[in-house]
Amino acid sequence: MLPPTERLKLLSPERATEVLLAEPEGQWFDRKSARIKPRELAIPLISFANADGGVLAIGLHDSKCEGIGDDRRTLNGWLQAGREHARPAVPFSATELACINNAGIQDRVLLLDIPASSRVHATRKDDVYRRVGDSDYKLQFDERTAFEYERGNVAYELQPLPPGLSVELDRGALEAYAGRIGHPEPERVLNARGLEGEDGSLLSAGALLFGVHPQNAYPQAHVRVLRYRGTDARTGASQNLARDARCEGRLPEQIERAKSVVAEEIPAMRALGPDGRFEWIPIVPEDAWLEALVNAVVHRAYSDSGDHIRVSIFDDRVEVVNPGMFPGGAPPADLRGVRRFPRNPRIARVMAELAYGQDLGEGLRRMVEIMELSGRPAPSVHPTPGGVRVTLRGPTAESEKLQEMSELAQTLYEMIGGAGRLRTGEIAAMAGIVRPTALRHLNALADAGLVRRVAKSRNDPHAHWVIRRA
Repeated sequence: MLPPTERLKLLSPERATEVLLAEPEGQWFDRKSARIKPRELAIPLISFANADGGVLAIGLHDSKCEGIGDDRRTLNGWLQAGREHARPAVPFSATELACINNAGIQDRVLLLDIPASSRVHATRKDDVYRRVGDSDYKLQFDERTAFEYERGNVAYELQPLPPGLSVELDRGALEAYAGRIGHPEPERVLNARGLEGEDGSLLSAGALLFGVHPQNAYPQAHVRVLRYRGTDARTGASQNLARDARCEGRLPEQIERAKSVVAEEIPAMRALGPDGRFEWIPIVPEDAWLEALVNAVVHRAYSDSGDHIRVSIFDDRVEVVNPGMFPGGAPPADLRGVRRFPRNPRIARVMAELAYGQDLGEGLRRMVEIMELSGRPAPSVHPTPGGVRVTLRGPTAESEKLQEMSELAQTLYEMIGGAGRLRTGEIAAMAGIVRPTALRHLNALADAGLVRRVAKSRNDPHAHWVIRRA
């Protein structure tokens, strides 16, 4: 992990050179040759600003330290690149760091610290780039449209606390984080990660990450774990809710508390373990449901103050629902192809540095691999009226039958399971299809024994569909 610039300045030129050459290029760090032109430099500047921010080191190339020399005209060109070749201008701070070049002579490397931006930056040709892993990825038209729409949510983590409300900082958590990333001044780490305003006031992201009790300002920023007995959520006299746990605190605390509850409540099954002996194992692997939980906490739309994250545990599956539409509007058919476009880049970066995920866009891909390797059905991801539902199913006979159905039939099945009961017209409207198409797929599900129609007569106006329970 690259130390903050403040820490690098305390190192000897020899040691600073070693650190900068050894650091892998990735989401928050890149190296560029001293031969780079200002117009070319604008692309990584834009890329970092449109993603999570990061550090760009100029004067390093091909595992060697070139240095930047003493040409002030070239230096000024680099320093003006964010203003001259980007629209709108990309702000950054520049530091000249002493180093030892490949000729063994003391030289300098130029470090550019680029903060994550709340705006969409483009080149003078109107191309938009975002940092994805170790690459500057050029957005296609539909990706750019979705990104511009999502930028409204990205800006939310930059908002100050609601008027009249305050959140006390957890100094211990802040000092522990500063020590983890190697920042020499814990009191300045909030500024280094863009978690406070220009006047030193705490921003939303800072409060959610390091507040003693951020729910004082953001009451819906919590995780609710629900355990249902059975395979659907029933209400009224037949209600089957066995546990309802509200997990609050800082975002890392929410994850740890929710993790503990889910681990206690998730159903287990008797199966052959890796050592060749039968043992009790969870119906869904911990790595899979924990990945879904962390993704929800890191990437939910905190601008949606009317809802919270829900982890629902059933006898045959785990569902994680979080507020905020899927980036791009709908998930792709192959979840391995999802690109990394975080809604909350500052939160994502800090959580990754705290070891809650790698912040590389691998969450959904990892879930797919974990579930398939364990013999479970692949995760399903479907939009809800206000967010996204991730469903992780255990290895049941019903799930095996479901995998044989059409993708649309699987979608309708998930809708019914999430709602408990739905009429044909409601299903058609939610899926955006005509009624005859909905009926054809519902009848196929019924023939497979997966759903059943509840009605008093053939033309019962109150007829509805439910999941068929064994």
